[in-house]
Amino acid sequence: MVTSERGSAERDARLRLGRRMSATGVLAPDWRDAYEEVPRAAFLPPLMWPWDAEQRSHVPVSRSRDPATWYGYADSDAPIVTQWDDGEHTGLTPGRLATSTALGPSVVFGLLADLRLGEGVGRVLEVGTGTGWTTALLAHRLSVPAVTSFEIDESVAALARQRLRRFGLNPEVRVGDGLSGHTTQAPYDRIVSCCGLREVPYAWIEQSAPGALIVLPWGTNFCSADVLVALRVSRDGRSASGRFLRPVECTRARGQRWRGGARAEYLRETGAKAHRSSAWIGTDILDSDLLGSARFALGLRVPRCATAVAPTVQLDGSRPVWFHDTGGTGSWACLVLRPDAESTVLQYGERKLWHEVEAAYRWWQAAGRPGYGEFGLTVDAQGARAWLGDERRGWAVGGGT
Repeated sequence: MVTSERGSAERDARLRLGRRMSATGVLAPDWRDAYEEVPRAAFLPPLMWPWDAEQRSHVPVSRSRDPATWYGYADSDAPIVTQWDDGEHTGLTPGRLATSTALGPSVVFGLLADLRLGEGVGRVLEVGTGTGWTTALLAHRLSVPAVTSFEIDESVAALARQRLRRFGLNPEVRVGDGLSGHTTQAPYDRIVSCCGLREVPYAWIEQSAPGALIVLPWGTNFCSADVLVALRVSRDGRSASGRFLRPVECTRARGQRWRGGARAEYLRETGAKAHRSSAWIGTDILDSDLLGSARFALGLRVPRCATAVAPTVQLDGSRPVWFHDTGGTGSWACLVLRPDAESTVLQYGERKLWHEVEAAYRWWQAAGRPGYGEFGLTVDAQGARAWLGDERRGWAVGGGT
């Protein structure tokens, strides 16, 4: 077993975490050896920003200045930001956008379990190398030649290779956009994405063997949450389908980030033409938990719609929630939440986005308020379709990112 600078104390912390994950079933017996041999701490940078649950924020932690705290987070189940703003960030204060992260160990081993790496599984394509820890776990379990990993950031990929070599592992880590796949090593028995997607690349299906599994975090621009989905490639290799599993938070693939709309310009240019009305729903869905199944369902039912909630309350006590059409129509809506008065809505454009949101909410209620696992996703050459209960009754989702 590879030891760290802190010796037995660090190993004890990892063992405790391993026992907890084993007890809950997250760490399956066939992954136990990989967990013990490949510590997450060895793949983390000297300066990192773990999520502190008590402070509800990311906090800077330096290994050279405070090794005890650094290893405490490294050996915990906390998610950790390892890069801000595509590497342009400097200093200790968290940046604007987390662009590379180390997922919590329970999330990682849950994801690996979803891959079902039993006998007969050959080549695996990983998209989003990040720190290289998940890559190392896969290479340790499957052997180095079986794993190909893509990382879009050259500096992140270089550091991951260095860390992998320290463990005698040298899987192929390529710099590039993994959304295009990698035909040289195809067909793949498994494809796993460690970054959130809004559209599933059809190239992944084309480069997969019949019966292969594709596991990825997927979501819509309606909210920032992603939900893991395991897609099984059909026998004819033309489509992939499967149910959603559980919510997960991760960084978004660079090519599929929603850049946001210029809200001040919307108001200045079209605000006077907007239609004003009252809203019969509001805080019960839009101020709900970030990973609420209601918001996920609304994103499935209201296509090509991105939302943006004002981070702070306005001077008059209101809180605007914006809805933008991402399909190029210029349509928008603004829900003005007021704690002590009726909320109002402004709408503009050919799409009446708020009416679509209200209709979707009524549909979700009528369907019995279904949760994540009751929905599924099918992807083929024509795009993606979501479905509830019956794959044959799906509807188009995605597009316009």
